Amino acid sequence: MGGLEDDDEPLSKRVKVMSGESGGFSNGLSGSFSMARQLSSQGDNVEAIGSKGVVNKTELVRILAEALYSLGYSETGARLEEESGIPLHTPVVDMFMRQILEGRWDKSVSMLHEIGLDETIIKSASFIILEQKFFELMEGEKIIDAWKTLRTEIVPLSINDERVRVLSSFIISPSRSLFDGSFSKESRLGSRKKLLEELRKLLPPAVMIPEKRLVHLVELAVLLQKDACKFHNCEVGKMSLLTDHKCGCDHIPCQTLQILQEHNDEVWFLQFSHNGKYLASSSGDCLVIIWEVMADGHVSLKHKLSGHKKPVSCISWSPDNNQLLTCGVEEAIRRWDIVSGECLHTYEKRGLGLVSCTWAPDGKSIFSGVSDKSISMWDLEGKELKCWRGQKTTMIADIGITTDGKELITVCKETIILLFGWETKSEKIIVEDHPIISFALSEDKKFLLVSLLNEELHVWNIDGCTKLVAKYKGHKRSRFVVRSCFGGLEQAFIASGSEDSQVYIWHRLSKELILTLAGHSATVNCVSWNPANPYMLASASDDRTIRIWGLNQVNMNKNGGQYSHNNNNNNNKNNNSSNSNGVNYCNGVSQVG
Repeated sequence: MGGLEDDDEPLSKRVKVMSGESGGFSNGLSGSFSMARQLSSQGDNVEAIGSKGVVNKTELVRILAEALYSLGYSETGARLEEESGIPLHTPVVDMFMRQILEGRWDKSVSMLHEIGLDETIIKSASFIILEQKFFELMEGEKIIDAWKTLRTEIVPLSINDERVRVLSSFIISPSRSLFDGSFSKESRLGSRKKLLEELRKLLPPAVMIPEKRLVHLVELAVLLQKDACKFHNCEVGKMSLLTDHKCGCDHIPCQTLQILQEHNDEVWFLQFSHNGKYLASSSGDCLVIIWEVMADGHVSLKHKLSGHKKPVSCISWSPDNNQLLTCGVEEAIRRWDIVSGECLHTYEKRGLGLVSCTWAPDGKSIFSGVSDKSISMWDLEGKELKCWRGQKTTMIADIGITTDGKELITVCKETIILLFGWETKSEKIIVEDHPIISFALSEDKKFLLVSLLNEELHVWNIDGCTKLVAKYKGHKRSRFVVRSCFGGLEQAFIASGSEDSQVYIWHRLSKELILTLAGHSATVNCVSWNPANPYMLASASDDRTIRIWGLNQVNMNKNGGQYSHNNNNNNNKNNNSSNSNGVNYCNGVSQVG
């Protein structure tokens, strides 16, 4: 009652082919087990190598052997086992693996006890081995044998009753079987290899080295170095394994490449489009300006949008980047076409002012905060679809929405943020100890960055249960609304404006303040990091200018997702330099710490 035999092919030939394809047997199953001593004899005298004395030599050699086999270097792997005297697996485990690939199910189940496993693991391993046996019998149309295997071998294990019922259904209705009798020997071998990988996950690592363990360890080391690098702002694929990784601050946009001076009053707000191709800014001059980010990284004027009678305090890009919402201070919301610069519609409520605006994720409706503390939902043609009254918002010009479009995010009281399920009318709140100045959402809408009156920035996880996950300090704020943002590659940084005329940048994971960018001559009201270009940052100031920050002598040309460097940067209109006063500088920028 074992598995189906491949009678037309000699056993020795099948074993040789299997070992070459699976890359998992020591010495290619050549039978030269005497070349390596058994692992059980190595536990008493563990040899540690490396300067820290924490690397077990035997484990390292086994991991190296597994890596060689998995990379296809079977002869080299076998030579390593032979020369080191350390086998990848014990002879018992090698025999067990061979029996799995040969479909000798009863012998492989029996050998689980010889390996010396915990009884629970033996039962679980036996279950999936016998399940494979069951399916191969069904595939061979040996229904009676399959039924006996299920009744006398699988059921007595008394585990996974639900799966047993599924297997029983194949006996009752053979037409529901996953197999149709047309499986080739190659397909059967493939399914046995998959079974072997499932067993590898189930058995202790000391028995069977996890697949590609060395690659996994190297990946972990690379990612840990990345996370520990406070200036890391490049793709992991560009990190070398040949040296320890450490970026300099020149990987952060910290040099002024352009100064935009088209506004005639304090610049209050700015935001890049989702695709990074446009930048919208608003000012006390009641103008909204659309800037275009050219292919060479230069930012140029596209449209000046006039029509608001009061300064614009809120801007929101449509999901497709083709339209823009702008909201005046307790005034109206206007919807603009980006290509033509035409105002497509104006949204107003009689006797009330609108204070904030955002798009629904599908782009078919918009939401706005209202001066009577309610929230309204509009279709694109200006029909008010719904209105939620009560203390739903304040005069703070911030409103957001989760990715699924089910929860609106507003500041409903001085120290409270409301997550309002507008369809279900459910409410969750975030309570701060100090008055809230502004907030911004992460790109994935799972995190909320809150600016507080006490000169702190808080990051909250709002994906599920709300939880405070980080605090950042250092910037200055006492009188004005100062805005912050997530940014950089994988949004690894936090940036904020400040009343001391500088831009502040923190490493998000370590919470360390890493850079302050000098250049503006008055309060920096708002910052925005280009979501498509981690090397481009924009800042808006009371000095009536917008600064575009980039890398030192780098012109960011995005080509196929890669950024090319150009030392002949014609866009660098203003390089700010500072004298050293005992502070480290990176391209004229103060490097904290």
